[in-house]
Amino acid sequence: MLNQSVIFRALGALPFFLLGSFVLAHAANGVKIDELVIAASVPDAQRDATVKAARAFYDFWNTGDETLLKQAIAENFTDDSLPSGRLQGPEGPALASRQFRAAIPDLTVEVKKMIVASDYVTVHVVFTGHFTGRLGETLGKGQAVTFVATDLLKVENGRITDNLHIEDNQTLLQKIDVARVSS
Repeated sequence: MLNQSVIFRALGALPFFLLGSFVLAHAANGVKIDELVIAASVPDAQRDATVKAARAFYDFWNTGDETLLKQAIAENFTDDSLPSGRLQGPEGPALASRQFRAAIPDLTVEVKKMIVASDYVTVHVVFTGHFTGRLGETLGKGQAVTFVATDLLKVENGRITDNLHIEDNQTLLQKIDVARVSS
């Protein structure tokens, strides 16, 4: 396995650096991260803890394994873009994942870009799968689903404390035939 700490230190003299898919393909198993950008000013220990928390969070979204969610987020986790009907705190993302997986059992996530700067991580992801389950009153017909989301995570002491996020819900709802947009 490739030692990421050595690579981070070797590249630390640059103001910002980018780790491409070659390096990340050799990282620990888990969610695929296409690009990882880290501000050189982030101390090694903070960088490692922040990336570990963010990786666990997206591994959770990729698998639905709530053990990973517990590793990623703090007990005082706050969803700063709380959707109507979702619980605040750690149970919010857990419930959202269970609902998504009931609708899209093969849901996967790919991290297209992760940017770490200070206590913050900006992450752009793509969700894919097939709507074969149920979402509310709508029963899936096997429709392919692809939609994007972008998160701004705050990480303190190696745990995500806040998430400000935006999802392309319009595309999701169109793909599962719940909403139509007229031109």
